[in-house]
Amino acid sequence: MKRIVIFNVNWLGDVLFSTATIRNIRRNFPDSYIACVIPNRCYQILKGNPHLDEIIIFDEKDKHSGVIKKLSFIKSLREKNFDAAFLLHRSFTRALFCRLSGIPIRHGYFTKKRGFLLTKKIIMPDKDALHRIDFYLNIIKEAGLEVKDRFLEFFFEDSDAKFVDNFLNKHSISSDDFIVVLNPGGNWLPKRWPQKYWAELADKLIKEHRVKVIITGSPADMPLVSEIRKLMVNDPIVTCGVFNIKHLAALCKKINIFVTADTGPLHIANAVGTEKIIALFGPTSVRVTGPYPLDNVEILQKDVGCQIPCYAVNCQDNRCMKAIAPQDVLDVIKKIKL
Repeated sequence: MKRIVIFNVNWLGDVLFSTATIRNIRRNFPDSYIACVIPNRCYQILKGNPHLDEIIIFDEKDKHSGVIKKLSFIKSLREKNFDAAFLLHRSFTRALFCRLSGIPIRHGYFTKKRGFLLTKKIIMPDKDALHRIDFYLNIIKEAGLEVKDRFLEFFFEDSDAKFVDNFLNKHSISSDDFIVVLNPGGNWLPKRWPQKYWAELADKLIKEHRVKVIITGSPADMPLVSEIRKLMVNDPIVTCGVFNIKHLAALCKKINIFVTADTGPLHIANAVGTEKIIALFGPTSVRVTGPYPLDNVEILQKDVGCQIPCYAVNCQDNRCMKAIAPQDVLDVIKKIKL
C-alpha cells in the first residue's frame, strides 16, 4: 500500500470523528502517500492535517453532478494510481468509483448492494452500537491495521490565532476577562436549544456575572443569532460571518467556557482542548456522538421519556431540549467561575 486513498463522510462532526482513523492509518503506513476524499464544505476540517499528503474534493451534487463530471472524477482517480482504498462512507457510488478507477484493494462496510465491489468486506456493527469514532476505526481494525488511540485532531495556523487576537482586542477583551462562547446553531432543528433560553442565559451572564459573552456560528446561523439578539437586553459580541471554523478553533483555545448543542463546533472545541465545555444533549446519544475525551466536558441531558437516540428530524415538540433550563447551564458556569 504505497498509495492510499480514504473516502471520507459528508458531515463536519463525522469528518472530525474520522481524524482518529486517518492518524492510525498514517501510523501503520508512515511512508505511504495518503489522500482523502471529502466534499468541499468539510475541507477546512482536514486542511493542515499533517497525516495527509492530499485532500481531494468530491461534491456529488455540485462540482461533480452529472454523469460526465463523475466520469471525469473517476478518470482523475485512475491517474493517481492508488493501491488501496478505505471507504469510511457507506455509499454504493464511492465503492463503484474505487472499482472503476482500478484500485485493487478496497476496504469498507458490507452492504448487499455494494458487497461485490469490495475486496475486504467488513460486517457492519449494529446501529448505534459504537461511538462514531470507533465506527470508523473498526474498518481499519478489521482490515488488520493496528489501532493505538482514538482522540480527535483539528489544526489551525498562527495566522488564525492572530486574526482572533485582533478581533478580541478590537472588542476590548483581554486575557484577564472571563469569556463564555455560546454556539446556538445545529445541523437539524431538534438538537437546537430554544432561542429564548440562549437570550436569557446570555443576559444573565453579562448583567449579573460580568462575563464577556461571544455568540458564534456560521454565516447560515446569522438569522438565528439575530433572533436571539432581539430577545436580549444586553449586547453580546457576535462572530457570525466574521469567523471561519479555523478562527473558531483558535478562539476556543483562549476562552473559559464553550456552551453548545451536539454539533460540529462541539467537537472542534474539544479537539483543540477548550478549558471547559458545556454540551446540551437532547435527541442524540452521548454514547454514540458525544465528545471524547470527557475530561473537560459537562454534559446536560434530561430524561423526558423519549428513546435516545431519536432521529425524528421533523419533531415539533423539542421537549428534550426544552427540559434543559437556562438556570441549569448557569449553575454549571457559576461552579466553574467560582
